[in-house]
Amino acid sequence: MLFKRYVSEGLAHYSYLIADQGQAAVIDPRRDIDVYLADAAEDQAHITLVFETHRNEDYLIGSCEIEAATGAKVFHADKQWDYQYGTPVDDGQEWMVGRLKLKAIHTPGHTPGSMSYLLHDPDGNPWVLFSGDALFSGDAGRVDLLGEDRLHEMAELLYDSIFNKILPLGDSVLLCPAHGAGSVCGAKIAERTWSTIGMERKYNPIYQVQSLQAFIERHAKMLDRPPYFRMMEKLNLEGAPVLGNLPILKPLSPKEFKELVSEAQIVDTRDMIGFGAAHIGGSLSILERILPNYAGWFLNYDQPILFVCDPDSVDGVVRTMLRLGFDDLVGYLGAGMLGWGLAGFPIESIPLVFIDAFCELMRSGSDKYLLDVRGKNEMSNGGLTHAEHIHLPELLEHLDDIPKTITVYPLCRSGSRSMLAASLLKREGWDNLAVLAGGLGAWNAYGCEFDL
Repeated sequence: MLFKRYVSEGLAHYSYLIADQGQAAVIDPRRDIDVYLADAAEDQAHITLVFETHRNEDYLIGSCEIEAATGAKVFHADKQWDYQYGTPVDDGQEWMVGRLKLKAIHTPGHTPGSMSYLLHDPDGNPWVLFSGDALFSGDAGRVDLLGEDRLHEMAELLYDSIFNKILPLGDSVLLCPAHGAGSVCGAKIAERTWSTIGMERKYNPIYQVQSLQAFIERHAKMLDRPPYFRMMEKLNLEGAPVLGNLPILKPLSPKEFKELVSEAQIVDTRDMIGFGAAHIGGSLSILERILPNYAGWFLNYDQPILFVCDPDSVDGVVRTMLRLGFDDLVGYLGAGMLGWGLAGFPIESIPLVFIDAFCELMRSGSDKYLLDVRGKNEMSNGGLTHAEHIHLPELLEHLDDIPKTITVYPLCRSGSRSMLAASLLKREGWDNLAVLAGGLGAWNAYGCEFDL
């Protein structure tokens, strides 16, 4: 018997493979399916079933990819929507995977037709609940995806799903949600990588509410909604285009790269020091580790994408982009920025200011514009006294509020989002920019007596 979880870093997406007696099933697969195929083959099992817990918004599901590769039958939730692939699931429907039984439980709230799947062990005992986005460790799924006018309705459905359908399954049942900490599908998912219904009963704030009305007041809130969600919703009903194999990102010479620049989006995944020192005009600084979080905010699906990145990171970059539905990946600068410079092509930069110089700058009282791009959940005591706050995802909506005549210093915890903010502003025509190396973490560690 095999039971394995797969973590898609950045998106904090969890998918699962179960196998027994030569049969296997995958729950909520990602689009790069090679890991499931390899592990099933190693266990001498054949993937015959794929289950979706709901229509996903934050990543492109790999159901059609597995179906094309293995002939597996795909079962999807949210049967009221017009899926163009697979078979809808009915509440209470059951399947066998070897000696393991899966039973569908309708748990609406995150979406109207969300399904959880209860896995029974070989002796028939309830063992694992694949809860999708209904219940997480420390949180429950967001209920705002159908709009503000249906917030209370969806929250009421989720309350019923959690308290009347999931909780009675028993404290010993393992909880296996579709996301972990860091996902945009929950506001405050805990860093409990494994949990049980009993642990959630004890520690999850959702379970501490005393009534339906209290649950609605706590949970019925509109959250940030990245623009790429719309594309994910569309493709996850139509069925993602089948890749067959992971595409190979082509290394481009500086000349080849330059010929494509005017028509493409350029993403630079190098560290902030490298980007600040030398980058190609118009490129966005999105570190590889934050690429899953911000590609969907600032890239569009209409233009091809070029990359400046470390060759060793190409595989991870490609996987991230494909999971978000960005398929038009043209290539990367094979010779790097050194090769670009040696070819005589123009290089731009954004100055880095180190903490001692920044502390002196604050003491001097010279004109400057401090721009705090953190989320409100990162702030204490109302944020920074001498900075304006514009959350990074909202930056392009507030360009008119940001001056061009004095130097703008974007600020975040570590500096990576600061450099992304600076690259966005530079692309939009700002010249007076600088980034604090190490961000607010460096500021707090240095101990400058000036109050930001």
